[in-house]
Amino acid sequence: MNHQEALTSYIAAFVAELVKNGVEDVVVSPGSRSTPMAMVMAEHPELRVHIHVDERSAAFFALGIAKASQKPAALLCTSGTAAANYFPAIVEAQYSRVPLIVLTADRPHELRDVGAPQAIDQIHLYGKNVKWFVEMAPPDNTAEMLRYARTVCARAASVAQSSPAGPVHLNFPFREPLVPQLDRNDLFELSERTEGYVNIQSGQFGLPDEEYKEMAQIINSTHKGIIVCGPLEKAEFPAAVIKLAEKLNYPIIADPLSQLRSGLHDGSFIIDAYDSFLKNEDAKKVLKPDVIIRFGAMPVSKPLTIFMKENSTARQIIVDGGGGWRDPALLSTEMVHCDERLFCKSVSPYLNTPENDEFINLWKKINDLTRSRLGDIDEVEELSEGKLFFQLAEMLPEGSTLFVGNSMPIRDLDTFFHFNQKGIKVMANRGANGIDGTVSTALGAGVASQPLYLVLGDLTFFHDLNGLIASKQYGIDINILLINNNGGGIFSFLPQANHPRNFEKLFGTPLNLDFSYAIKMFGGQYDLISDWEHFISAFKRNMDISGLKVMEITTSRDRNLTEHRELWESVSREISRLLEG
Repeated sequence: MNHQEALTSYIAAFVAELVKNGVEDVVVSPGSRSTPMAMVMAEHPELRVHIHVDERSAAFFALGIAKASQKPAALLCTSGTAAANYFPAIVEAQYSRVPLIVLTADRPHELRDVGAPQAIDQIHLYGKNVKWFVEMAPPDNTAEMLRYARTVCARAASVAQSSPAGPVHLNFPFREPLVPQLDRNDLFELSERTEGYVNIQSGQFGLPDEEYKEMAQIINSTHKGIIVCGPLEKAEFPAAVIKLAEKLNYPIIADPLSQLRSGLHDGSFIIDAYDSFLKNEDAKKVLKPDVIIRFGAMPVSKPLTIFMKENSTARQIIVDGGGGWRDPALLSTEMVHCDERLFCKSVSPYLNTPENDEFINLWKKINDLTRSRLGDIDEVEELSEGKLFFQLAEMLPEGSTLFVGNSMPIRDLDTFFHFNQKGIKVMANRGANGIDGTVSTALGAGVASQPLYLVLGDLTFFHDLNGLIASKQYGIDINILLINNNGGGIFSFLPQANHPRNFEKLFGTPLNLDFSYAIKMFGGQYDLISDWEHFISAFKRNMDISGLKVMEITTSRDRNLTEHRELWESVSREISRLLEG
């Protein structure tokens, strides 16, 4: 049998099935062994192929596309350490439940473990960090093997998307010659089942009606309840949980990644300043709940996590549509594996509406006071990290996507970014909570979601400078607000800061970099912000400029620490005074 004919038919069948199963984007890292797959993919008219030389950045770019579009993205690389460079993004995809189809080319079996170049052990390379692994059979042109290629592809797409979503890994051994026959007129014409080889049906996690009644009885037996919404990206969930809150008259403690701090509702049930007021002991005493209903991943806020731990005697119902175990503090009294929207809708008819408004009104009163005091940050004249996030809700355009880096930015977002009705989509890499790949992930998200704003610190920016190439190559518009406090600002808030000897060397880690040269290299617009007036004018001007735009905001770590602590102390005093009265 002609090797090239078999190679071409086998891969074309796989790629055609990939498209049939909803994959629209593939990120390719150039290499020799992956030649046949890359060349065939580039021929498919319905597949967008993004070329990214840096494999580590490429994987995060694909992660961003899948994260924003809620569709699986494919990722292709050659053999050897190229595949190893995908690892960080695959870990993030697994823990943040993002569908990725990872395709690695490999040496054929006879070239493994014999000293061949660019050959490493790629079998189960990602271990338990992928939902499914397949060592693909070598290409063949028989009808049975073409069905095999298409079936595995359909299964991979289904597994990646099924709840909980995540990455899958298919490893392809390719023999030379590697160049496929692209002059065939029937390259993607499938001889059978042209609509797709196998139609895989999957549903949502649900419960029998009796169990919804049982959950309702538990909730109805309590008097003071709250709803905690952590990071969750499901389009219909916000409306469903708001209806649940209205029925129960419960406050919704809304993490900034819950997609509940922006939206076309009145926000009357949204509590968004808890990260500050739950530091106050007086507030925590009067806000003690009898029941906590929690949706989504663990919230960003440490004070909220501590509050839930301190109320371990309360009934804690965790609803997880991915069938996982999102309970690191081991607080759950009921672990409910049910689609979150379906749970809200199905349990609601059996719930009673509490007649007493005192508990929710107290949450609202303390939240309003805290928001008012936090608003004092707007009076700060110097460039301030907290003030930046406070102003974002007002400055961002309607329907923006706001991507936020980890460490201090996500925490300042939690503290200062309050409810608005602009429909701003807020994203971050909170699966493994790392700083790597943030620029690349955001740019990937920008393929599916615009206008795009990225806020991150200098260490996070430096860690993924290579990712900026995607904006230059593909004309992806991105507005980057670079907070440069010359080091790791978050460590100033941690216990390490109480041990100044070697603190700056080990944790402060100043880079002393002039980022303007990097921005110029990637063809971007750069502004070193001098004051707030300059920031506002640059922000508005950049709305009309395409491509890469970076606004660098220089701040002081020491002043930032003092500013935050003074605000928290002011909030705490006002709350205690309110409760004493």
